[in-house]
Amino acid sequence: MNPNDLFTIADQKADAAKESAQAKPTAQANKTKPAPPKTPASTKAPPNPTRSNVPEMSVADLANSLKRTLEDTFSHIRVRGELSGLKIAASGHLYGDIKDVDANINIVCWRGTVAKLPMRPEEGMDVVITGRVSSYAKSSRYQIIIEKMELAGEGALLKLLEERKKKLAAEGLFDPARKKNLPFMPNRIGVITSPTGAVIRDIMHRLRDRFPSHVLIYPVPVQGQGADQKIADAIHGFNTLTPDLRPDLLIVARGGGALEDLMAFNEENVVRAVAASTIPVISAVGHETDTTLIDYAADLRAPTPTAAAEMAVPIRLDLMAQLQNNQDRLIKGATRLLNEQKNNLKNLTARLGDPRKILESKTQTIDFLSEKLSNSLRNQLHTKQASLQNIAAKLISPKFLIEQKRQSVTYLNGRLQKTMLQKMAEAQNRLNTLDRMLSSLSPKSVLSRGYALIYDENGQLVRSPATLKDGDALQIEFADNEKLSVKTEK
Repeated sequence: MNPNDLFTIADQKADAAKESAQAKPTAQANKTKPAPPKTPASTKAPPNPTRSNVPEMSVADLANSLKRTLEDTFSHIRVRGELSGLKIAASGHLYGDIKDVDANINIVCWRGTVAKLPMRPEEGMDVVITGRVSSYAKSSRYQIIIEKMELAGEGALLKLLEERKKKLAAEGLFDPARKKNLPFMPNRIGVITSPTGAVIRDIMHRLRDRFPSHVLIYPVPVQGQGADQKIADAIHGFNTLTPDLRPDLLIVARGGGALEDLMAFNEENVVRAVAASTIPVISAVGHETDTTLIDYAADLRAPTPTAAAEMAVPIRLDLMAQLQNNQDRLIKGATRLLNEQKNNLKNLTARLGDPRKILESKTQTIDFLSEKLSNSLRNQLHTKQASLQNIAAKLISPKFLIEQKRQSVTYLNGRLQKTMLQKMAEAQNRLNTLDRMLSSLSPKSVLSRGYALIYDENGQLVRSPATLKDGDALQIEFADNEKLSVKTEK
């Protein structure tokens, strides 16, 4: 039933009830009530207002009644459409719309339900939602309370994966240049998979057959809500181990399944964790025909988990056979080389002379050179001694030189004191002469002869009466430093 039809039925019932209520009081009044007495026109009472027997409802009562009607009528529905206007509130609840070409309905998904959804709702995703219809009284709108959500068919899922693949490829996460080479013979291998499935048994069995290795297993769920985060955390966890515990290679594995079952390996957080791993990663998810997004981000893709184990390590028996073959070839090559060198040594030995004769000749040469060296050293020593004696004879005694310099210093000291006293006397005479000249030229000496100095109000010396005007304030300074203030008059 369409909600608009529900509102139409409710309105029709309310109108019918209203008309019935208005008609019944009128008929009863005509049968039972006597005619009112006639009154003068001036005292005629106003007519009674029309009353209705339809009960009055508050706005809240009506809103709640509509809410209950919607929830009772549409308590369990499935709707297919496109998600639009999604928003996660601070409380964790999801709000948005589901729409198609002709209509748009509000949706609400409570926080507890959001955590249980098998995928992350995204804008434009084509989904089928299961829930119930309710209303929000404060804004007079109806909405769908979501209880379940699933993608609308495999085509929508493939479209979502294709768009996500293009986005991650544009960021360079699938660039072949960033892929790392696998170690030839890893000491430790980290395996991220379910601990209870057949995958881990196949991997361990194949590793034991080919090359027994130290395996670290990180158990994770490989499908369902929260599996993607557990897988991403496992990859980060292996990368944060100390070097003495960190594996040399990682295998992310899971058996085959439907496309929905493999969605955990298509989530962005898992793809980014694989791309950011400093440890080489082999992706072994599903069968050979299954493809997930981590296959593009991994350093190597294996068609099956068993093939991943084969790619991770070489065959031990083949290596042992190769080592034995290399050892045999090395021994043969070394033996041949030694025989060749032995023959060369014999040939060279035959061409060499008697070592004792060569040694005797060299011994005589050494004796001759030694004697020559000794004679040369003695001659050089005699020559240097004679030269030293000649130089020593030409040297003057240090005591004589010191005494000579002391006498010179004493003489110069006497001359310096005499010259200093003479210069001081001459300077004193010049100073006395200049003092007498200063006293004779001093204005004070002129004032002592009866003269005075006149200053204007700015403290400047008055040199001519022409610079003065009537009423100027003057100061007269006398020889005893006394000053007298006067004013000019003309």
